[in-house]
Amino acid sequence: MTQLPGGRPGRWLFLGIGWLCVGLGCLGVVLPLLPTTPFLLLAAWAFGRSSTRWQQWLRRHPRFGTLVRDWQDHQVIPPWAKGAASVAIAGSFAWLTMSRDWPLWAFGLIAGPLGCVLVWIVSRPSRPPAR
Repeated sequence: MTQLPGGRPGRWLFLGIGWLCVGLGCLGVVLPLLPTTPFLLLAAWAFGRSSTRWQQWLRRHPRFGTLVRDWQDHQVIPPWAKGAASVAIAGSFAWLTMSRDWPLWAFGLIAGPLGCVLVWIVSRPSRPPAR
């Protein structure tokens, strides 16, 4: 566990952030537009700064543990997650362009960062290195 400058209040803050993100991640399992993975990774990060017990619980979780471990240990994004992220990003941008009457430069300002995020996601390894 990392020693926090704020001591005990900082630990409780990170613990609260961790549980909030676990809750949002669980909601993301059933709500199609709410992402699960980023919230669980943020929860793992927050638990790593507040509670070794809860960090290990999340790493060993039967449903989410592999995803969290692969990212923390090897920065791996599985192919299904890359596909889901790609569809979500493209769908969001398509919906935005069809539902808004903005100038072309405004769409370009949005497309640039979205494209960079998409390239970054796709460029991550898909599997942990062979042992």
